[in-house]
Parts: sequence; structure tokens; C-alpha cells
Amino acid sequence: MNASLLNPFTVTHPTAVQTSLVSGASFARFDPTGKFVAAGRSDGSAAIWDLDTRAVIRWCEGHVKAVTSVDWSRNSRYVLTSSKDWNVIIWDLASPVDPPQRYNTIRFDAPVVSAYFHPRNSRIVLALLSTGEAYVVDSRKEHRARVELCETLSEDDDDERARSIMTTARFDPSGRHVFVGTSTGNVLVFNSRTKIMVARHRIAGAGSMKSLEFAKVGRRFATNSSDRTIRQFILPTYPSPIAGAECAILETELEPTHRFNDPISKVSWHAMSYSPDGEWLAGGAADPATHKIYIWDISNDGQFATALDGGREPLIDIHWHPQASRLASTTNQGSVLIWHCPSPERWGAFAGGFEEADENVVYEEGESEFDIENEVELALRKKLQEDEAVDVLGGIDDLVDHKMNGVAGDPGDEDIEWADDEPDDDWQGWRLKVIMVDDDDAY
Repeated sequence: MNASLLNPFTVTHPTAVQTSLVSGASFARFDPTGKFVAAGRSDGSAAIWDLDTRAVIRWCEGHVKAVTSVDWSRNSRYVLTSSKDWNVIIWDLASPVDPPQRYNTIRFDAPVVSAYFHPRNSRIVLALLSTGEAYVVDSRKEHRARVELCETLSEDDDDERARSIMTTARFDPSGRHVFVGTSTGNVLVFNSRTKIMVARHRIAGAGSMKSLEFAKVGRRFATNSSDRTIRQFILPTYPSPIAGAECAILETELEPTHRFNDPISKVSWHAMSYSPDGEWLAGGAADPATHKIYIWDISNDGQFATALDGGREPLIDIHWHPQASRLASTTNQGSVLIWHCPSPERWGAFAGGFEEADENVVYEEGESEFDIENEVELALRKKLQEDEAVDVLGGIDDLVDHKMNGVAGDPGDEDIEWADDEPDDDWQGWRLKVIMVDDDDAY
């Protein structure tokens, strides 16, 4: 039986282009609610698109060189942009002005390749520089610091030159650890609170790491490397370091559960992204002639599901919607394609007794189908139905809190308590200010 009939809320993969946003973008990222898209541009600006109106609602203009990454805070109030101009700017979308107010500016000594918020606190930022260095910047008053993540060398590596170059860095979904990919095919794991390296994973034959991706649920983890192969792993658990105690580094060689590649054209991959439930993995092919997105079914032993064709403009980036079966793919011409899964209209949902017929049939009238009903009794019955109490909020608060702040963690965990100390202002009740314009003024 079709799985979608068993569970109507099952997220499937997109199949068709719903709309195209002409934005001059180099990449695009959905916000955690899925209502907005942030598009980073090569002119140093970032555009915030409203998917309902398909219009630009904010322009984040503050960089003088190309934007290299965009990230959203957990409740979408703050937007982070990093750039080749050595700066990371955090924008406050709750400010009633355009461009939005700068909440914070972090300057480094080299171009910034990427930057990300901590999943639990937007005052903690992870940044990767073009010089191969990764920093965790904490702007909280009691924890203010800028700490470089340094690889701990083994006893055999006495030479400083043995230290590998960091090519990609990400927080894991819980925020407890920072995962760093290196040019030598290793994945380094650091504790976010102590900044101590807790593990080094070797990946045989991978080559230089290009990007890392985590599933939002479970412990699935994917790597994109220079050998043109996407690998998926199941991560082990890491003990939390104890202050003042020497921590043993976990040295292992990870064995992938799945390997994904194109056996025919042998293309490399620009980007990859998991579906919200982690059951699908999309890979954006680095094909110079076509716009190809490959999708694999993780729940079905990683079987290839389909290849989406977006036309002749080559793909440079993809990102999966955080809640629905939608994808955002960016072309080399700056257009952002929004993919969706079209569903046929079911008219029977508007009336319980309505039936759809594929061909003309003779209709047989029921015995009392068109009888005139007493208007007084009809009005009384409607009034009684209107007076019935309907619980429209039951269970919603827990669901929203899980999805919006949905970071798994024990409240007594020391790493979680550290991240929640001095919380930011990114609370759920904030609202995006509507900017009114007159005549030909734009916003």
C-alpha cells in the first residue's frame, strides 16, 4: 500500500518548480518557519524574500564584497551574513527600518568563508576563515571570548606542519559539538563549551572535505568531499569533557552507511541537504551544462529516487525547506527556483458526501434529500453547534516549541545550560515590522 495513504503527513520529495525568484543570488536559505528565504548576493547584499507574496521585504546592505554565507536564528529574528570583506554582520529583522538594524558586527583578519549561529543562542557564532582557521565567538557579557579551534596533534605528529587546513565547519543540531572537515579527509569534533577536541574521525579515500550536513533528527551525518562522493554516517556519542581533567581523544575511522555518486557522468557535488524528517537526501550536481538535483531515499536503504531537471542554467546551491516537501535551488544566473510536490485537488474534502466521477453517471435522488426543513429547527441546531467549545490550541504549544526551538537536550546537561545562559532576544512572539511606502518609494 502507498505510504502516503497510511500517513497523510509523510514528507515526500519535491517534483516540480513552483516559482522562480530573480534575485541575483549566489545561494539561498529558508528560515526555520519556512515563510522567508534569504538570498546572498555577490554585490555584498542579502535579500529577504516573503514566499507568500514573492516579494523582497528587506535588503541587508552592509558588506563591500560578496556574501559567502547566510544563517537564521532559531526563531528567525536575527539574520547572519558573512563576507569576503572580513566581516560577519548580524541583522535584527524586528527593527522597523530597511536595511534592518545591525545587531552586531564581528571583524576578522581574513575573508570569512562561512558563519553559523549556535542552535540555542544567537550570541554564539562559529566562523571559518579562508586561511583555514575556525573560531567560536561568544558575545555574552559573562562569557565574552573569541577562541580558535585548534587540532590536537597525536604524539607522532611533533611537527607543526602536520596540522591540517580546516575547509568546512558546522554546529551539530544539539549545539554541543562543532564538526570541522579538513583538507586531509578528517572530521574533527570539538566541544562547544570547552573548545576542546574530543574526537578525530578518518574517512578513507575522501580527500578534502567540501561541506558537512546533519539530519535534524537522529544522528545521521553526511560529508561532501573532493572525490565526488557523498557519504552518510551514523555518529557515535561523545562524553562531555570535565573541567580540569585530561580528555582522551576518540580516534576512529568512520565507515559510511551509504555512498552516493553519479556512476555515469562522475560529476562532483556543489551542495547537499536533508529533508525535515531525515528520510530524503538531495545532492546538487556540479554539472556545467544542466541544473540537476539528485534525490535518494534514506528510509529505503539509500536507493536513488529521482533526478530533478531545472533547465540549462547550472546549479550552484540547494537547501531543503525545514518543514515541508520543498527545495530552493540557485542557478549560476542568480535565480532561486522553489521546488514543491504538487498535490491533486480533492473536491471531496469540501463536502462529506461529495464523490468524484471519472465519467457521466445517472444520479439517483435520495428519499428525503431535497425535502424542505423547518427553518426554526434548522436555526436552533446551528445555534447549538456554534455554542459548542472547540479546542483549537490543545497540543499546539508543545509542537511549536519542539519545531521552533527543536534542539534535543537534557535540561540538566552542562553543555545545554552553558548555551542557555544569558539567552538572546530571539523569542517566539516577535513580529516582523510592516514598512509602509508612499507612491514610488520602495522598501
